[in-house]
Amino acid sequence: MPVYEKGDVRIHYEEIGSGFPLMIIPGGGLNSTFSSLATHPFNPMEAFKREYRCIAADLRNANPGQSTGPLEIDRPWDAYTDDHLGLMDHLGISEFMVMGFCIGGPFVWNLLRRAPKRVVAAVLAQPSGFRPEMPDLFYNNNITGWAPALCARRPDITMEMVDAFLNKMYRANADFVFTVTRDFVRSCQTPILVLPDDVPAHPYAVAMESVELAPKAEVSIYPWKDPEDLIPQAVGQVRDFLRAHQPAPATR
Repeated sequence: MPVYEKGDVRIHYEEIGSGFPLMIIPGGGLNSTFSSLATHPFNPMEAFKREYRCIAADLRNANPGQSTGPLEIDRPWDAYTDDHLGLMDHLGISEFMVMGFCIGGPFVWNLLRRAPKRVVAAVLAQPSGFRPEMPDLFYNNNITGWAPALCARRPDITMEMVDAFLNKMYRANADFVFTVTRDFVRSCQTPILVLPDDVPAHPYAVAMESVELAPKAEVSIYPWKDPEDLIPQAVGQVRDFLRAHQPAPATR
């Protein structure tokens, strides 16, 4: 995998296909990696490589991946968004579409907040969101499933630092989609397509609330991944959505 470097940050990424750029953000929480796309309900790199320039990366400091960088305790979500936008800058890409799975949902919303003129359309598949009945779900998942291995291989990072990082990430704004407010979603003019899920980390209620609030939102069939024979129909909906919102060549 090629590497994008900026200061102390090293991001390993992969790209395949040609056409209008499509950033793909894998699921897997803070252990999100390019290789985890093979375990998703469908692999968007394979599904869309014949139509789009598909780009995906290992998340900074994901234990199974090769991307590394500082633990920015005061701005966790924005540090990751810096990596996403920095990679697009590195590749010379100004406008792009984005598809995010799981934790990619909050990341997509942060991209729409930070770079609304660059993201022309967005797909949120089984997006993460806050469940008031399970307020510490993401903190607990990451303090046990991500932090110990990270600290073991990174002597510059302590459990105390990770605790502060996760508190800022998941407890300081423990509401809705973590990265933006409902007012932002109401004002967002970017077309979005949501593929809802309903497991503890991917609350159906939050996914559907975002669809109801966003003025240019669409929603897929539901359920779309169980039984598995529904998945091709969902992939077709994503393909139709991307085609409908891909800028014409003259406007690029």
